[in-house]
Amino acid sequence: MTKEETLTAFLVETQARSYRLAYSVLHNREEALDAVQTAACRALERQDSLRDAGAVKTWFTRILMNACHDALRQRGRVVPFPEEGAEPGREDPEPADDSLARRVDALPAEVGTVIRLRFYEELTLKEIGEATGQNINTVKSRLYAGLKKLRIAMEGAEI
Repeated sequence: MTKEETLTAFLVETQARSYRLAYSVLHNREEALDAVQTAACRALERQDSLRDAGAVKTWFTRILMNACHDALRQRGRVVPFPEEGAEPGREDPEPADDSLARRVDALPAEVGTVIRLRFYEELTLKEIGEATGQNINTVKSRLYAGLKKLRIAMEGAEI
């Protein structure tokens, strides 16, 4: 199988996962869909930079996270106008435990990203480091700091 075929198959198979990850970062249906589309286009344009077809998951996750961060930066420059009576779309993921999801969202962005990649997307620490461009020790310290903050925040909540 060629790199292009491998990448195309990966993009098709993981479109729902990619959307969930983008939505967990952006909390906006349209921005998440745009980020996934942007990431897919970037991946197809830059498929020659994929050295190992076995690392396509980590490689694409990094592209997707960069697209999400671009959207967050752009959001700061734009004043959104909410639509009247707008409701979230049916395909928007509903977290199993809303209070835990809100607490993860309240963490600093770099810590929340590590938590999401580790537990929502089940990436290894090495894969998270590759996807975010961080040293593995930085990933570990952010993961454990985030888990500690979540544990402290959840101690008062019913489990």
